[in-house]
Amino acid sequence: MLVALPAHADTPWTWVKSYPHDPGAFTEGLFFHDGALYESTGLAGQSEIRKLRLKDGKVLQRRRIDRPYFGEGIVNWKDRIVSVTWQHEKGFVWKLGDFSPVSSFRYQGEGWGLTQDGRHIIMSDGSAQLRFLDPDSLTEERRITVTWNGRPVDRLNELEWVKGEIWANIWYDSRIARIDPRSGGVIDWIDIAPLLKEAGVRDSEAVANGIAYDAAGDRVFVTGKYWPKLFEIRVER
Repeated sequence: MLVALPAHADTPWTWVKSYPHDPGAFTEGLFFHDGALYESTGLAGQSEIRKLRLKDGKVLQRRRIDRPYFGEGIVNWKDRIVSVTWQHEKGFVWKLGDFSPVSSFRYQGEGWGLTQDGRHIIMSDGSAQLRFLDPDSLTEERRITVTWNGRPVDRLNELEWVKGEIWANIWYDSRIARIDPRSGGVIDWIDIAPLLKEAGVRDSEAVANGIAYDAAGDRVFVTGKYWPKLFEIRVER
């Protein structure tokens, strides 16, 4: 059960720009690399990894993930993409350049979101815990429990590494948690509820899910499942 949290979010942000986004995309993972967005979509039989052109959302490259797998988070590591699946306890490694398959790996429990801090791949599983994986062997090295005022924060979903912090969407919540990767404590919250309204979505499953950070340009991009728009925001910290 999602722990009830104080209904405030202190980190201010401004809406910079919006871009087209596929309204049929059940967004599960997002990252920015070398001028392009990379997105994973979910649902068995519809799961894909995509390379997108930012300015118009055009799909430049795609790879279907075959049934029965339900695609979840993705992250880049060197010349590869690592992806996880929801309930099959199996992840995949792909070539970043052409999305051709490289290998697969196993883990216990569910796979939700992925990011990396330059040393580890960080994975969420729908609970309050984040797993730190060795990026080469993809074996678990340690975990942290994410908390706010000493209470666990459940349903951690899509992840992004931003300036030394882990940012996490929370399933069925419009807030993004800014997490201290050492302690697991939530530093603060970013509430993007106005963007959910601006996206104009009505489906109950059209939750905020998707954070990408362009480190070179210091730009943050956010979107959600079935959202027809992707938003660039500027976060004041």
